[in-house]
Amino acid sequence: MKILHTSDWHVGKVLKGQSRAEEHKAVLAGVIDIARAEQPDLVIVAGDLYDTAAPTSEATRLVTRALTALRRTGADVVAIGGNHDNGPALDALRPWADAAGITLRGGVRENPDEHVIDGTTAGGERWQLAALPFLSQRYAVRALEMYELTAAETNQTYADHLGRVLERLTEGFREPDRVHLVTAHLTVTGATTGGGERDAHTVLGYAVPATVFPATAHYVALGHLHRAQRVVGPCPVRYSGSPLAVDFGEQENVPSVTLVEVTASTAARVREVPVTAASALRTVRGTLAQLAEIEAPDAWLRVYVREQPRAGLREEVQELLPRALEIRIDPELLAAPGSGARIAQRSGRSPRELFADYLDSRGHADEGVRELFDELFEEVDH
Repeated sequence: MKILHTSDWHVGKVLKGQSRAEEHKAVLAGVIDIARAEQPDLVIVAGDLYDTAAPTSEATRLVTRALTALRRTGADVVAIGGNHDNGPALDALRPWADAAGITLRGGVRENPDEHVIDGTTAGGERWQLAALPFLSQRYAVRALEMYELTAAETNQTYADHLGRVLERLTEGFREPDRVHLVTAHLTVTGATTGGGERDAHTVLGYAVPATVFPATAHYVALGHLHRAQRVVGPCPVRYSGSPLAVDFGEQENVPSVTLVEVTASTAARVREVPVTAASALRTVRGTLAQLAEIEAPDAWLRVYVREQPRAGLREEVQELLPRALEIRIDPELLAAPGSGARIAQRSGRSPRELFADYLDSRGHADEGVRELFDELFEEVDH
């Protein structure tokens, strides 16, 4: 069977005030084109369909249309909720998804059998997929209680809970003539973050070892980390990565989807297919004179300016580089010796004096900014 593995769409993403809606339309159209060309038997979307738990109607329309188009290629489609998604809201779409022939699992259900999906390809290959949406720490405990495993003790770790949940969901991975698959949205210890993930859900308390996956699995399709990568484990474990760079920390990533070919008796063969529709993200740095000389890349830009701060500097950079979304004074310049950095002593000092100290610490010599602060402070103080 052939599997198309994708994740972390983050539809609805706004980058430094810039909507990515048109890019998302192009990116998902590219993913659909790949599905049409490759004709997979199964499409797995491993979480974070949306960037926010309260997506707009436009974002919801784009996601549902994309899932429908993927189903119309003839593939079975399974999508799970990620940490950015609203699990109950995704589950509210299940009547629509069921009618469209799409398997949607937004959150963990009381009946574990709902997370074990069986299918057969047009060629007769039988498969079973354990689909585990994102679980917060407290809901991991609740899942254990619902599944009536051992008592969920308060001193157990998140990895313990996830391991037991996955053990329950994959206990049927014994039949020798069936392809066994897992999809989940989580952080595996030792994997490399992509740069734009939610920090609270990638810290060590949320990381699990790859040993939580059974050796009997033919392929584990993960979401959450935005860089496409293989993870060493007892079976083939892989992140597909995001099909577009979500934030500037991901500018070195290569957006793609993963294609997997596997049978019940042969190992998974994996290849990446690039998705190039979105604008690239790039960082440039230099003085105004240097920035004026560069050939601006066709990308959204983060600009580190090697100039002392002053009023109007952002506008000057924006005029030179209209696609600059983030403009900062170069951190290396601020940290340089002689930058005037010093700690303002608060005791007995007025707000004007403290603000003046702050400007001095940043090498900001523009008197107009001090005068503007004085005017604003005067207005607020009265």
